[in-house]
Amino acid sequence: MNAIVLGEGDALLIVDPQVDFLPGGSLGVPQGDAVLAPINRMSDLYRTHALPVYVSRDWHPSLHCSFAGQGGPWPVHCVAGSDGARFAPGLQIDDAVVISKATTVDVDAYSAFNGTGLADTLRARGITRLAVCGLATDYCVLNTVLDALAAGFEVLLATEAIRAVNVNADDGERALVRMLDAGAMPVQLSGASMVANPALGAAA
Repeated sequence: MNAIVLGEGDALLIVDPQVDFLPGGSLGVPQGDAVLAPINRMSDLYRTHALPVYVSRDWHPSLHCSFAGQGGPWPVHCVAGSDGARFAPGLQIDDAVVISKATTVDVDAYSAFNGTGLADTLRARGITRLAVCGLATDYCVLNTVLDALAAGFEVLLATEAIRAVNVNADDGERALVRMLDAGAMPVQLSGASMVANPALGAAA
């Protein structure tokens, strides 16, 4: 497997590693807590190279359109300022740039690029390639990766640091295929480096 050489133009984007998306949360992703250790390793890797780290979060108003009570598909989750909206305990992201999304009542946003100005922020810093990880594979990770690619960024998809909601049993696998078909490169951690992962593994 080929090593990924990190340098100027690289950044890490961690998608929605929030309490409500962990097992036991109001919208818990099965095995969602399994992403935390590899995310910390990814953060350490990028910090070692003095590269920027971004972390997105759902930051919903209390009557957000995605909630079942307002006709949406999901239970109440990640209400701004609530315990469930906090980042998962133990994550090493204190120095990360926080991107809040889906912050208005009537607009949902699965993608970290949707209504956040993230693409312009990254371009202003000279970022051309993103490593993406987080929750959940079949919703916010999927849409973030597709938007990043559409905006002209290269994407490294950290397959061991994503997990799927899987409303349907194969949603995660189908989302992974969509991201790879769109041009994302699957990668995995290997010691203190990151390598291309053509075999993918079973992280979808």
